[in-house]
Amino acid sequence: MDIDLTPRLSKKSYGGDGGAYYSWCSEELPMLRAASIGAAKLALEKRGLALPSYSDSAKVAYVLQGSGTCGIVLPEATKEKVLPIKKGDAIALPFGVLTWWFNPNDTELVVLFLGDTSKGHKAGQFTNFPVTGTNGIFTGFSTEFVGRAWDLTEDEAKKLVSSQANSGIVKVKDGQAMPEPSAKDREGMVLNCEEAPLDVDIKNGGCVVVLNTKNLPLVGQVGLGADLVRINGHAMCSPGFSCDSAYQVTYIVRGSGRVQVVGVDGKRVLETHVKGGYLFIVPRFFVVSKIADADGMEWFSIITTPNPVFSHLAGKTSVWKAMSPEVLEASFNTTPEMEKLFRSKRTSDEIFFPPPN
Repeated sequence: MDIDLTPRLSKKSYGGDGGAYYSWCSEELPMLRAASIGAAKLALEKRGLALPSYSDSAKVAYVLQGSGTCGIVLPEATKEKVLPIKKGDAIALPFGVLTWWFNPNDTELVVLFLGDTSKGHKAGQFTNFPVTGTNGIFTGFSTEFVGRAWDLTEDEAKKLVSSQANSGIVKVKDGQAMPEPSAKDREGMVLNCEEAPLDVDIKNGGCVVVLNTKNLPLVGQVGLGADLVRINGHAMCSPGFSCDSAYQVTYIVRGSGRVQVVGVDGKRVLETHVKGGYLFIVPRFFVVSKIADADGMEWFSIITTPNPVFSHLAGKTSVWKAMSPEVLEASFNTTPEMEKLFRSKRTSDEIFFPPPN
């Protein structure tokens, strides 16, 4: 598999006074097209509103920074859900949901979107369909159709359509009321990865929260799993691979460190240094490992299956620990003493290894 795995930063697609929308393109990150994955970020300034839209792809949204409001209209719903959202929130967005996003606060609200584009118009890229604004579905119809559909006179229809002078993201005027979010609407829609129980917690090593159908059933409809991983300074994440034919899409939230990926025929296909804002994709069955710099590293990943399963090649849960000594000795073409030494290491550590003393 000869494909460029180099991590990339996003680029601005559009924006205005209210904020901006950024995306990763498959021309620069070809694994997006190969894996049929879309990736984008929304950054809203104070009073910024991302106008209502729906997408051709199922997604997981993750709040990287700030707090605000998310409006969600599920298919065939008679009332929208208005969710208060904050840093660390993961939100599953199945096909057909209509969303809007609003930031009432001084701190910038930044939301990451990762999703499956295999059923979309363009592999490796989200296609969003705004329902209002200058490029909205609403303005595409003639005033005759608008008038007939919403029981308006032609003058009323013209006035309504012509009033939409902006697109994508707008800034709401001071004093203009917006819906109040309801904590109850978060139920079954959101999991805060920074507050959820840890699935793995290794002292001086790292911790992980896994997003799956058990703690957020809606991800079953999205068809994606996710996790938030933090490793301490100079700690290592064990070499491992997804053993259920899934791609791993990783966004570095903060910190920095080194990454190596090994693929077919034992070839090292990626060796690089990453920091906050970079995104990369690990192909199916390829083995990936990371070592954090002094300040540690945190990343949010999606896996293209709702209940991912990983195999690790180091640590007490490693496949080597399950294998018989005779096979190890013959496979490595080594002595019984070396096999015993190899097996005796990492008997208590799991998937995160603290820095050496």
